[in-house]
Amino acid sequence: MGNLVKTEVQESIAKLRMNRPDKLNALSREMVEEMLAALKQLESDPSVKVIILSGEGKAFSAGGDIAAMKSLGGAHEVAEWIDFVSSLSKAIMDSDKYIVAAVHGYAAGAGFSLALAADFIVAEEEAKFALSFSNIGLIPDLGLIKALRKRISPPLAKEWISSAKVISAQQAERHGLINQISSGNVEEAATAFAEFLARGPGISNKYVKYLVNHLDELPQEAAFMQENLIQTMLLQTEDHKEGVTAFFEKRKPEFQGR
Repeated sequence: MGNLVKTEVQESIAKLRMNRPDKLNALSREMVEEMLAALKQLESDPSVKVIILSGEGKAFSAGGDIAAMKSLGGAHEVAEWIDFVSSLSKAIMDSDKYIVAAVHGYAAGAGFSLALAADFIVAEEEAKFALSFSNIGLIPDLGLIKALRKRISPPLAKEWISSAKVISAQQAERHGLINQISSGNVEEAATAFAEFLARGPGISNKYVKYLVNHLDELPQEAAFMQENLIQTMLLQTEDHKEGVTAFFEKRKPEFQGR
């Protein structure tokens, strides 16, 4: 792995930092490749329960690398690039583990997409979320339109996208885009936020993430069936038995992810 991504694991919380501060963590092909590899590695580490996604330097991410995009050739090459970069949002959404975006400075364009792909967002007070696509004649990508539409109304989504809206952390919190505003170090705040997730039952958290992300795609009867089947499986786990035992022993459960 190169030096465009930094990772560290402290107990059950992993930190994945985009490390291209001179370019405000713009998404080059090399950095996306390293991020995908890092996510895969953390996904396979059984000690990791939660991943904190952040950026080094002055910003979370300025989005796509415009200089790199200008060098692309015909439609096939452009389509391949967009599919490739979009795979990063998909990897974040599809991860079995909870991912918390720790946003400082700007999360602009595709950087906003990555933040919305995460399960939770903790943002510093001065953070800004920029929908800058229409300024260069484009639409949001990397899954941003659907992720934003899940959180706000269609008229507001159209207004924000078409006006290249820059959203403050306070506005984002009011509209349900983020979970928490931090007045101090945002990565530390995100780590503190993640502690209840790390202490929780990893297996059931995995299925909570899956169900919340996908239930809108299912009719009601299928949603009931999905819940019932998953619950039947979870009732057989050691984590469930530990939770019940801890309840009767009046102590906090110690989940093992089994």
